[in-house]
Amino acid sequence: MAEPGRRIDAVVLDWGGVLTVPVPTFIEDWLHRENVDRERYGATIRAWMGHDAAPDNPVHRLETGALPVAEFERLLAAELRTPTGAAIPPDDLLRRMFGAAETDPAMVALVRDLRDRGLRTVLLSNSWGEGYPEELLLELFDTVVVSGRVGLRKPDPRIFAHTLDVLDLPAHRCAFVDDAPVNVEAARAAGLHAHRHTDAESTRTVLAALLGAAA
Repeated sequence: MAEPGRRIDAVVLDWGGVLTVPVPTFIEDWLHRENVDRERYGATIRAWMGHDAAPDNPVHRLETGALPVAEFERLLAAELRTPTGAAIPPDDLLRRMFGAAETDPAMVALVRDLRDRGLRTVLLSNSWGEGYPEELLLELFDTVVVSGRVGLRKPDPRIFAHTLDVLDLPAHRCAFVDDAPVNVEAARAAGLHAHRHTDAESTRTVLAALLGAAA
């Protein structure tokens, strides 16, 4: 139920880079641990995730569930090398990549605070496998929308429409928090109050304004 002065009834949040430490932080940890050639990795990710990426590229197919994790790992490992030319093993590659993707305690606390205030909380995540901490998801979120489970990925407008249908709320009663500008722009175009996450403090401030009081 909406409270007087409160502009939103639900907050939709990304996982990696929002509920976790920043993506560059845990990717850099992996690059260093496995001595991956950064130029090769960067070129591959730009080709697969850049504005000019083909719609059937491996990342898009992985995130929509069309490409099995093991096959994605094989394709990615085939593009990578150490600076001396040694191969990067494909087995469990995503688990190793996300090994340092620890949750951000300040963001976990913020989501708990939102729930205590009666807000509905939603996870909307583009999945690279299923390495989510399920017990924490059950605690923090009323609803979980994972791209690989629904066959849609951000920034496709259809995944925002799907999330709103699940919530049974209009877009203007929902806030959206993501670290990727393209996803923030897409959510804003869909009518949500969209905020690009950089740190817990600024995200808390933005949500507090939508709540009409300190969050």
